[in-house]
Amino acid sequence: MVPFPFHFCALSLPHTHIHYNLVGVDTIIPMASFTLFHLFIAIILHVFLAATPIFSVSEQLSSSTIPTRFLDFAKKPETFDWMVNIRRKIHEYPELLYEEFKTSELIRIELDKLGISYKHPVAGTGVIGYIGTRKPPFVALRADMDALPMQEMVEWEHKSKVPGKMHACGHDAHTAMLLGAAKILKQHEKEIQGTVVLVFQPAEEGGAGAKRIIEAGALENVSAIFGLHVMPNYRVGEVASRSGAIMAASGRFQATISGKGGHAAIPQHSIDPILAAANVIVSLQHLVSRESDPLDSQVVTVAKFQGGDAFNVIPDSVTIGGTFRTFSKESFKQLKQRIEQVIVGQAAVQRCNATVDFFQEKKPFYPAVINDGGLHKHFQNVAGSLLGTNKVMEMPPVMAAEDFAFYQEVIPGYFFFLGMQDDSSERLPLIHSPYFRVNEDALPYGASLHASLAATYLLKHHHDVTIVEGKNHDEL
Repeated sequence: MVPFPFHFCALSLPHTHIHYNLVGVDTIIPMASFTLFHLFIAIILHVFLAATPIFSVSEQLSSSTIPTRFLDFAKKPETFDWMVNIRRKIHEYPELLYEEFKTSELIRIELDKLGISYKHPVAGTGVIGYIGTRKPPFVALRADMDALPMQEMVEWEHKSKVPGKMHACGHDAHTAMLLGAAKILKQHEKEIQGTVVLVFQPAEEGGAGAKRIIEAGALENVSAIFGLHVMPNYRVGEVASRSGAIMAASGRFQATISGKGGHAAIPQHSIDPILAAANVIVSLQHLVSRESDPLDSQVVTVAKFQGGDAFNVIPDSVTIGGTFRTFSKESFKQLKQRIEQVIVGQAAVQRCNATVDFFQEKKPFYPAVINDGGLHKHFQNVAGSLLGTNKVMEMPPVMAAEDFAFYQEVIPGYFFFLGMQDDSSERLPLIHSPYFRVNEDALPYGASLHASLAATYLLKHHHDVTIVEGKNHDEL
């Protein structure tokens, strides 16, 4: 029903004045001047206004039309070419964790051109931008900026110009798409019912940059955050995610197993750390196969083994290292404890000593990525409107890790995957491959999804904000 826009109210002097409210404007007419003509006009206005709904600008916007409008904007040649150019510049000069100085500078230059305010530095090289009213509600969009320490093997015009460094995980595309979303949102800033916080984050690849962003206070008052990752397994125009746990908690370990070196021909005079390390590796596999619940997914992988450099010499020590993954905090804690017990215990069986380092201070453990159920419904609605419901896939959990999980430990968050595979028969290489490639046709979809998720979230939640007069501490 339409709210009653016109009513008479009794005053303290009921027979001297008439007081009415017309569309939120209080009017007082002296009784002496009030005639039947005034009454007739008032009745006509009431009937007209009651039949004509009064909407604010935000109520005229439709959450179902925003995605298609934003996608059309992102697909414009000038917008698409702009994003591609940014992505290629970043790709040519990859920078490792907490060294993203040129990338950060490029981002700030583009934000300046767009007229978007920002804070820098945050968490070292991070940039935090703001679009909208600078008042509640606040919703955040995140992109990671760092590259990997590997040599690019793809021969193309914009190949990495930095030896031994490559954007092999798509973070160059993530940054370009968030800038694309910023361009879209800035173009429609007057329609934004709150504030979009743009998080350009350093050091996702093992450096827990998200944790430092939080510690810097960059997400205070933010009520939700969205992030994405390119994925070669899905086609361009498709997305995939799920509610609940989607990516695993991750930790790493390294152990030094010490014995007594000697000549390989007389092993009885040595204490062989290689044999001890071999037994340790086999025993570690029993933690998953014989100690964990088969329905509780866990992984222990030893991927590093270093010991000795001669064919006929038993070394004094061996170093092994690896990773362990779970979805629950309880399982993670138990697995960490048992890894150390097995390494130390099995080394002792072979008369060796062992020390174990989990690198918690240098490289914090990553929690599991657990998507908020309410944001999952929001994502399905927005992505369905933009792409079609048949293009929104339910994704099984994977044992890979993402520091986006740190955000989800303090505020509701949602992480999804963006398809890149084209219609050709050639399959794109997976992430962290020296042959990894980005299909740039995916950029408009990522940018418009980012912008649509934020704009529609604010449109949905701005009525929930209670503004107390004189209280401005929630403003940025």
